[in-house]
Amino acid sequence: MTALVCGSFAFDTIMVFEDKFQNHILPEQVHILNVSFLVPEMRREFGGCAGNIAYNLHQLGGAVTPMGTVGMDFSPYAAWFDQCGIDRRYVTEIPHSYTAQAFITTDLAANQISAFHPGAMNFAHHNRVGDVSGVTLGMVSPDGREGMIQHAQQFVEAGIPFFFDPGQGMPMFDGEALKTFIEQATYVIVNDYEWQLMQERTGLSAAQITQQVEALIVTRGGEGSDIYTATQHWHIPVAPVSRIADPTGCGDAYRGGLLYAMQQGMDWETSGRVAALTAAIKIEQPGTQQHKLDKPLFEQRFKDAFGYSLR
Repeated sequence: MTALVCGSFAFDTIMVFEDKFQNHILPEQVHILNVSFLVPEMRREFGGCAGNIAYNLHQLGGAVTPMGTVGMDFSPYAAWFDQCGIDRRYVTEIPHSYTAQAFITTDLAANQISAFHPGAMNFAHHNRVGDVSGVTLGMVSPDGREGMIQHAQQFVEAGIPFFFDPGQGMPMFDGEALKTFIEQATYVIVNDYEWQLMQERTGLSAAQITQQVEALIVTRGGEGSDIYTATQHWHIPVAPVSRIADPTGCGDAYRGGLLYAMQQGMDWETSGRVAALTAAIKIEQPGTQQHKLDKPLFEQRFKDAFGYSLR
């Protein structure tokens, strides 16, 4: 049972400004803003939704094939995936383009100034779902707009059940486009902010959406998550953590855990808890692909957290 995860690959350059932006930006002068911040601390992470979800699913022992478009600078990321043993046959390099890049500067008050260059992500539609054999479950995650549209349609044509995961791609779609995705999808997964936007743009409630899909999953950060079907609703609690190091990538970790649980045939209540624990382990480490998901330790933490065994 292989999951095909369509979505972005990106480099995240994260810098820390050891002061507060408010001390260096004059409100009355923002119309002629020209500032420079010294950032002694910097790290470069491998990211992007498809990359992160695939990493988590693979770590758990699931079968995954990520699909995305990258640029001529992808070689360090490619070497990392090769080291991890993750299949990248359908990660396509676009000549004369850069891999998507996020440049994020954070100050001591946790404010952020970010810039995002989509680069090769805009060519996601060059990949086709039908080129991959043996796929039994899919995911359409944030990617180039045309790629998301085409991949959803291709999953439908191939008869492959899939998740619609709009994420940061939500602003690209109006209400009618979102309704089309919902009609096509087997499952919908969003965070609480995206859920509010989806309701506003489509006018659809959870009850109306679950008349069209098998499940709607809404993640709510530290408040856990909710899984809705046409007949039931489960609130999934968070798993205990030893520390909160970095929330970046927790949503993708949740999705990787959810796909793994579904591959194992687990019910929704257990699947949500597997996803929650995967996100909890990620939040304890900086970056999006630096945590490890050791199977025996994962199973023990699951039992400690939720009071029953995965086996």
